[in-house]
Amino acid sequence: MTLYSKIVGTGSYLPPKRVTNDDLAKQLAEKGIETSDEWIVSRSGISARHYAEDDVLSSDLAVIAAQRALDMAGLQPGDLDLIILATSTPDHLGGFPSTACVVQRKLGITNGAPAMDVQAVCSGFVYAMTVADSFIKSGAHKKVLVIGTEVFSRILNFEDRTTCVLFGDGAGAVVMTASGEPGILAAKLHADGSHGDILCVPGSVSNGALAGSAFLHMDGPAVFKLAVSVLDKVAREALQSAGVDASEVDWLIPHQANLRIMQGTAKKLGLPLEKMVITLGEHGNTSAASIPLALDHAVRDGRVKAGQTVLMEGVGGGFTWGAVLARM
Repeated sequence: MTLYSKIVGTGSYLPPKRVTNDDLAKQLAEKGIETSDEWIVSRSGISARHYAEDDVLSSDLAVIAAQRALDMAGLQPGDLDLIILATSTPDHLGGFPSTACVVQRKLGITNGAPAMDVQAVCSGFVYAMTVADSFIKSGAHKKVLVIGTEVFSRILNFEDRTTCVLFGDGAGAVVMTASGEPGILAAKLHADGSHGDILCVPGSVSNGALAGSAFLHMDGPAVFKLAVSVLDKVAREALQSAGVDASEVDWLIPHQANLRIMQGTAKKLGLPLEKMVITLGEHGNTSAASIPLALDHAVRDGRVKAGQTVLMEGVGGGFTWGAVLARM
């Protein structure tokens, strides 16, 4: 029997602290930096975002999202045989112990199942899903938890209005299991390290101290230009691989980075905007968490239904990009 992987549960979590554009404008005004709701919305489509409290880590957000996905799937944490977690804001400096291992501990999993982090920034969840799909199809694992979780508010420079207004915190998760019927129809990944400097955190650790900046740096125009191009190409690549026409896609769930990028992608694919799931306005850019957050919201509000075809795609620092076409 041919093995496939299928999404059987989704979950998400946003920290309670909601920060509107007006809230942020007041905070920045105290530093002598001018911005406004109109300025932010017109350039990004973002009206609000959520920030985690200082003592809340990426793993804390991830655990709640994961438990909700497990509940939907009708599984217990101990049923899992693999955890893959995408994040650019891990719990620990240097990335170890991995945030996936921290989540495993916090979920009380003691069966020795492997757990690992994936770092592909805003494409991280697509990368993680693709890895999970490959493991399941190979027969190596049968029940996989895939998480995207971020506390991006920790790496924002609140004296740079071009970046600090864009990002938020949150987590999303899916449970993927082995199936006899197709679920993940196609998955395509790419990277081009020559563009690494247009979206990065340039700092590093040297002799126990920070060398350089620990804040996110972004060349917005360069990211915009590259993102629109590669997202269209990788979406078509996934569709062609699966033998699916764009008109057969029920829902487009892109990385929630910028409304103009998202609209541009839909337009190039010939998809009406009504077929695109948009949570950007309330969530901001939550990096690796944005796609699973949007997917879970659309599943729970009844838009995404069993049997429908969903195209998920993301682009992020590295430079990385990818797409996953799934039948729910």
